[in-house]
Amino acid sequence: MCDERTVADDLEYLSSKGITRRQFSVGSAGAGFAALLARPANALEVTASEIDVKTPDGVADCHFVHPASGAYPGVLIWPDAFGLRPAMRQMAGRLAESGYSVLVVNQYYRLQRAPIVSSTNFAEVRSTVRPLMASLNAETHKRDAKAFVSFLDSQPSVDGGRKMGTMGYCMGGPITMRSAAAVPDRIGAGASFHGGGLVTDRPDSPHLLVPKMKAHYLFAIAENDDASQPEAKDVLRDAFAQAGLPAEIEVYEGARHGWCPPDTQVYNEAQAERAWSRLLALFERALT
Repeated sequence: MCDERTVADDLEYLSSKGITRRQFSVGSAGAGFAALLARPANALEVTASEIDVKTPDGVADCHFVHPASGAYPGVLIWPDAFGLRPAMRQMAGRLAESGYSVLVVNQYYRLQRAPIVSSTNFAEVRSTVRPLMASLNAETHKRDAKAFVSFLDSQPSVDGGRKMGTMGYCMGGPITMRSAAAVPDRIGAGASFHGGGLVTDRPDSPHLLVPKMKAHYLFAIAENDDASQPEAKDVLRDAFAQAGLPAEIEVYEGARHGWCPPDTQVYNEAQAERAWSRLLALFERALT
């Protein structure tokens, strides 16, 4: 799983540097996010709903959004430590407008339904988020991935003849790798945005799962994450090269840990848009 201590430490680092205020209210309506997240050209009309998905461990509350008609590749989104919230719904909707059937999940469903917190300031929500993060592990990730992929495959809006994608932010980054390894015949592309704990010295380190995958990958790495673990990108490159799998691995200059979701002060619009364009290119290429 995403190393709980590593991700929490990253979040505390952001707070220690004065990044302590939200750019938007997490509990607000989506209008503020829409102002930042441009609609794609020729955006499709989409349908969105809040749904419950059964898993081996309970019932997960999720957000499902897809084009209003037709069948498209499925995409599974794993949120960052702050969980399912308006920013994640907005990002899922934007992806759906580009022609994907998107499930964004509450990874903490075993203990709490969304919303998880009312702030993306880790200093304010530490006591809530830490125990929730600690409740997840490599096995829960694996079970959940199988259940969520199965749900997507059961939906008429998902094209079962095409591969699925998975994408994740912060702690969601390594969960995408566990998902790709858990369901290799269905997941054809994965993307990690400022993922934490992708390479560890533990026996369950996500990078060790690469030989079990069939997915093409995108790793968009924050500059300060790379500064704290510069060897991680090289370990990932070697692992994917040895497996014969394409992987785009890049450090995004000036981007700080957490820069992609638009509801934090570290949001870097230019680099987030660049990473989004690389995601769309990956999915277009790999989800065949």
